[in-house]
Amino acid sequence: MKSPGTNQPGASPFENRAYVLFILVVVYTFNFIDRQIIGILAVPIKADLMLSDTQLGLMGGFAFALFYAGLGIPIAMLADRSSRTWIMTVALVLWSGMTAVCGLAQNFWQIFLARLGVGVGEAGGVAPAWSLIADYFPPNQRARALSIYSFGIPIGSTLGIVAGGLIASAVDWRVAFFVVGAAGVLFAPIFRLTIREPVRGRFDRFAEVRSAASIGEIFRTLAGKKSFWLMSVGSAFSSMMGYALFFWLPSFFVRSYGMTLLDASLFYGAIILIGGLGGIWMGGWAADRYGQRNRAAYAMIPAIAFVITAPMYVAGVLSTSLPLTFLLMLVPTAFGLVWLGPVIAAIQHLVKPNMRATASAVFLFINNLIGIGVGTVFIGMLADGLQGRYGDDALKYSIMAGTSLYLVAAGLLFAAARSLAGDWED
Repeated sequence: MKSPGTNQPGASPFENRAYVLFILVVVYTFNFIDRQIIGILAVPIKADLMLSDTQLGLMGGFAFALFYAGLGIPIAMLADRSSRTWIMTVALVLWSGMTAVCGLAQNFWQIFLARLGVGVGEAGGVAPAWSLIADYFPPNQRARALSIYSFGIPIGSTLGIVAGGLIASAVDWRVAFFVVGAAGVLFAPIFRLTIREPVRGRFDRFAEVRSAASIGEIFRTLAGKKSFWLMSVGSAFSSMMGYALFFWLPSFFVRSYGMTLLDASLFYGAIILIGGLGGIWMGGWAADRYGQRNRAAYAMIPAIAFVITAPMYVAGVLSTSLPLTFLLMLVPTAFGLVWLGPVIAAIQHLVKPNMRATASAVFLFINNLIGIGVGTVFIGMLADGLQGRYGDDALKYSIMAGTSLYLVAAGLLFAAARSLAGDWED
């Protein structure tokens, strides 16, 4: 009998790793639809529930990150010991169901708690998927496979923003939550019935490692990997602005350009889709091509991309021409997401197969607690503070100030490149 994940002639479609990757992308797309739909719906939610920008930032970022980051590690430890596909199925049902509950909120605290629930569910969605992909694809294809999986970010963000804008404009923001939440719940049985659990470490030299590692052993291993911590914190600084921009740019287009909610959703949705897909694929392709010869490339490639990202975002928000803004925003949107394939692939290679889900969850804990939990509310608080001086343009200047975080991220990734080869597990 053939092993799961082969592409040999006659293989069951459910054993075909291309099919597995497609389904995982769909699940990740639901993940980001439910995560990012709040960005476009922030405009009508603010008006309906009478919220401040600080409250919007807490609802959009901190509420989600609070349990999303904290629960990721224990759930990933379970994934290193049991069925990753079952964990992801339960997670998909939970986060989709709680997205639907957001549509019932009548005040700030109700929607805050509903977003907490979305974060609880999504805590079980990503680290197990990264571990599955590492067991379906050999090392020289993992960066591209993880990049394709990360297509769920721009696709899901675009669908969340566009669908949210369309439904909220045609009906109501509450209905938008109901629709996207129900769609995820309905997809969960398809995922569970068609994705099989692969053998752990089947493509790796030390594939005989089968038993799960203890949390102490995992942290002792990570403690000696300087590049792991530098990449984790560096990626977190980039995510502070990445998640903040996903959340705040629709509101920026409405406030600074006078766009309607629907126009802003279509405009920014196109930027994320085109720029995001291009940047993510570029990062994965470059890492697989150059990283096999020089491990440092897995950190150098995103570091160079971040240096380009910062000034291009400043140029984009300063532009007074919408067509020019569209073109300028495409570049930093692409380069700001180049890191996904190289960094995620590198994380899988810094530990043995029986530690991958937990190591990924530690990375995600750092990335998301800082990135989602701090970035969105930081921009909201800064915009509130600048409101008296700049009015509707306060958001523009808070975004400009925040782009310096990409340069901090670049410095940390450049530093990680120096120790990456020595930390690699062969």
